[in-house]
Amino acid sequence: MAALKVFITGASSGIGQALAQEYASQGATLGLVARREVLLKSLQTQLNTPCSIYVADVRDEEAMQAAAKDFISKYGVPDIVIANAGVSAGTLTENKADTATFRALIDINVIGMVNTFQPFTAAMKKARQGSLVGIASIAGVRGLPGAGAYSASKAAAIAYLESLRVEMSQDGVMVTTIAPGYIKTPMTDINKYPMPFLMAPDVAAKKFAKAIKQKKRFIVIPWQMGWLAKLMRCLPPWLWDFAMKNAPHKAHANWDWL
Repeated sequence: MAALKVFITGASSGIGQALAQEYASQGATLGLVARREVLLKSLQTQLNTPCSIYVADVRDEEAMQAAAKDFISKYGVPDIVIANAGVSAGTLTENKADTATFRALIDINVIGMVNTFQPFTAAMKKARQGSLVGIASIAGVRGLPGAGAYSASKAAAIAYLESLRVEMSQDGVMVTTIAPGYIKTPMTDINKYPMPFLMAPDVAAKKFAKAIKQKKRFIVIPWQMGWLAKLMRCLPPWLWDFAMKNAPHKAHANWDWL
């Protein structure tokens, strides 16, 4: 059986790094994208598998087009493209300064996903094979106080991926939406509140890879958060408002991508 060809964004740390390591352990050929060149090169040296790296911001459409073109020219059409790059930060609409954060989160978490998939779609449709995988979040199921930008971006990602799934199904291309709960990464390390069912990134990566192999359409990981997501969807607005009125807020952060 031929080795998988896997293209992953946000690969320099957290879930993306764990996914790269998981697929490398399976002997996959990798294309890894991230902004942080030093971390990306360090990861490349650790992986005992064919691997090309691309230093790029997923908001940069031309850079993502170039990365996809190079990957296809070297290795052929990928079997799996994982749009994992994403960021999170606390936001409040009342704070004028947070408008820039809203814009950045939408651009990275949603438009960045589009920029990741678009360059591969024609080749994958022609080959009538492959999987496009978007990493969303349980935060996209209902709006979380203090995280309006993040919840909105992940809700948009979930809806976008569902639309894309139906569109691509006619051409033999699978689209998988993965909505993680709390995964221990630098992004969650800033949270100062309890995180139920917190999962190590290497454990999460194995579960993600299994779900992708099984061609899941939509999955929440871990399964306990899946039941919570179902409950969240069912609550009427007045009860959700009551449950969330004293919920802790995500901390603001001075991200270097702003």
